[in-house]
Amino acid sequence: MNFSGTLLNWYQRNKRDLPWRKTKDPYFIWLSEIIMQQTRVEQGTPYYKAFIKNYPSVKHLANAPGDEVLKLWQGLGYYSRARNLHEAAKYIATELRGKFPESYPDILKLKGIGEYTAAAIASFAFQQPYAVIDGNVYRVLSRVFGITTPVDSTEGKKVFKELAYELLDKKDPATYNQAIMEFGAMYCKPVNPDCEQCIFSHTCLAKAGKLVKELPVKQLKTKVRERHFQYIVLRYKSLVWLKKRTEKDIWQGLFDFPMIETIQALSETELKKSDFWKKHLSKLDPSIRSHSATYKHVLSHQRIFATFWEIKLKKKAQESDWTETDISRIFEFPVPRLIDLYLETGPESLS
Repeated sequence: MNFSGTLLNWYQRNKRDLPWRKTKDPYFIWLSEIIMQQTRVEQGTPYYKAFIKNYPSVKHLANAPGDEVLKLWQGLGYYSRARNLHEAAKYIATELRGKFPESYPDILKLKGIGEYTAAAIASFAFQQPYAVIDGNVYRVLSRVFGITTPVDSTEGKKVFKELAYELLDKKDPATYNQAIMEFGAMYCKPVNPDCEQCIFSHTCLAKAGKLVKELPVKQLKTKVRERHFQYIVLRYKSLVWLKKRTEKDIWQGLFDFPMIETIQALSETELKKSDFWKKHLSKLDPSIRSHSATYKHVLSHQRIFATFWEIKLKKKAQESDWTETDISRIFEFPVPRLIDLYLETGPESLS
């Protein structure tokens, strides 16, 4: 089976017209790769266009305020990608004098860049012979070649890496890498792959052995953690208070409301007896106006159950680590999608 030749012929006929495929600029390619990680092309493309419009060079990105970068990223999730992108841009602008590194080892040194992203940039921008290995590649190779070794095992990573490099078109690694990822995204999908129209339908070992649904194999299942957030939405006249998340946790660097994390939902009586109420609210003459229904927000490793308690104050809050803002400016702050959903209907009910 001429896997590489068949794949490249398919790609030339079927490749999508994506903006980052029209450039060899490593900065633009880097942006596209970071944005598209764990993101559908349809969702990520407007973000890519917004970033290159607002930050047309790595120096523009490096000089941007952190909150501005996070606001532009809002809605993509996995916000550590944006923070690492910004930090790496500052490193390139200062330590490398604005010149993007050109070798795979040097690209790999940038914050937030792993083997896959370094291989993508090195091959797409500089035609260096490094094979990309991501979820799409694992899926295509495991199915076509019938590999049952777990992809998340040490042995599995070695097996797939060796095969990926063996198949790589060393003369045109950029096109080959694009082709295998494109094929995985468009045909060899995680669920309901188009096996009947597949270019490898007559040679695919997974199809022959009826193992398509079972491959690729993963040995470790991600444990999902459940968390309960009690958000305290305080209102004094036209003012509300936000709190920047500075701890090493989800949404670091974003703003949400002051919050109590509990092991389960709270009643109004329990909220008033809480340490938070006694410490922060008891002297402000608070009154609970309402509370929201439970918002369920699913992340890759966590399920968040959030309730928003809408509280009217007769005295102004003075907490040093809370950010005071007028209700009309609240949408200027970078916030998690969960908060954005609430803001679409929430605080105005306190007026």
